[in-house]
Formats: sequence, structure tokens, C-alpha cells
Amino acid sequence: MKHKIFLLALLFTLASLAWAQDTQSQAPASPSETQTRSESRQQMMEMHKQQMEAMKADVEKMKASLAQMKANLLTIRDTNELARWRNNVDMWETVVDHMERMQKQMESMGPWRGPGGGPPPMPPAEKKPE
Repeated sequence: MKHKIFLLALLFTLASLAWAQDTQSQAPASPSETQTRSESRQQMMEMHKQQMEAMKADVEKMKASLAQMKANLLTIRDTNELARWRNNVDMWETVVDHMERMQKQMESMGPWRGPGGGPPPMPPAEKKPE
């Protein structure tokens, strides 16, 4: 159940990032909007970094649990129970593999590249003396 919630939160965050990027690229910005966008971008980049670190930690925990489940298979003598545990191991292997692929794909995209690619983040605008 925790993994489903985590996946839903992750998908929501990614959708929000993609939507935010699309809305930011539609209108020209004033200097104050540019600064606000720059600050927002920094926050989003930090959030992305934290989410990626959390995802890596979750995948590692899942791998450790899966290894323990595999080790437990060797101690089960009841054939029905063994079949049930093998099915669980197979299912969790699929989930862990999927999470690893998602993690690698997200790392390769970077914090500001959504499904359509998108340009790299702009550097903060410099203020001109008045």
C-alpha cells in the first residue's frame, strides 16, 4: 500500500512539474516575474533532487527486502506455501525492476526535462543598474 501511495505521489509531482514548465514558457516575463520564476525553479530543482534521493533509498530498501524474501524461500518445505512465496517474489522483482527503470529514466531527463524534452533551465536574469 505504501508503494502505491509513493508511486501516485511521484506521478502527481512529475505531472505538476511538466505542467508548470508548460505554463511558464507561454508568456513573456517581466523582471519581477523572472526573479520569481528563478526562485521557483530553484525550489523545484531542490525538490526534484530530494525526490530522487528518496526514490533511490526506497529502491534500495525494496531490494534488501526482496533479497530477504528470496533467502526465506530456501526454508519453506510446504509446496503450497513455497508456490505462494515464489509468486510474491516474482511480483516484487517486477515492481523493483520497474522502479529502477523509472529512477534511471528520471535521472536521465533531469529536473526540467519533461516527457517532451524541453529546454534546459535559464540562468537567473541579471539586474541592470538604474
